[in-house]
Amino acid sequence: MIVLNVTYKCKPDMRDEFLETIMTEGIDVASRAEAGNIKYDYYYPADGSNELLLVEKWRDADALQEHGQQAHFKRLGQLKSDYVLETLIEKYEN
Repeated sequence: MIVLNVTYKCKPDMRDEFLETIMTEGIDVASRAEAGNIKYDYYYPADGSNELLLVEKWRDADALQEHGQQAHFKRLGQLKSDYVLETLIEKYEN
């Protein structure tokens, strides 16, 4: 299994709009529907900072690689240019 903790450091006051756009466009639903997806959920930090945490769990490297080829994954990349200053990715495998 592969776990990704993706922290989006959003532009000032853009975090909520970023998440709303992700959900409105169905990026979260489409990612959860992929073969090999175990978890795909967004979280707000307890300290109220302008960050958004995405926790992803994938069955294996093949499933994660396939995810990176999907149109909704590419759309998320496009949205980041409007809403995100920096993306930090932590990857864990077991």
